[in-house]
Amino acid sequence: MKIQLLTFPGCPNASAARETLRTALVSAGMDANVEEIDLTSRETPEQLRGWGSPTVLIDGIDIAGEQTPSGTSCRLYRDVDGRLRGVPSQALVLAALRRRPER
Repeated sequence: MKIQLLTFPGCPNASAARETLRTALVSAGMDANVEEIDLTSRETPEQLRGWGSPTVLIDGIDIAGEQTPSGTSCRLYRDVDGRLRGVPSQALVLAALRRRPER
């Protein structure tokens, strides 16, 4: 399983997203490496640069089901109550982890 956390320097939600992802992995009993990618780096592949920050991809698939990047800006996620938040919920991360069988 390939897990990527896409952020840019100064993203106010990167730290919280990192912690949510770590907590979800522990909760799911998974020991996986998370590759952190700087969206502004010249080394970042072009197909990753358009995602908002923070974005979590599992095996190249966005955990929230977005098919195409929405643009390099702060990203928002809807919680279970429909409110917008700057970090994916642990439930969203767990659901995405469980959809992707470990190889």
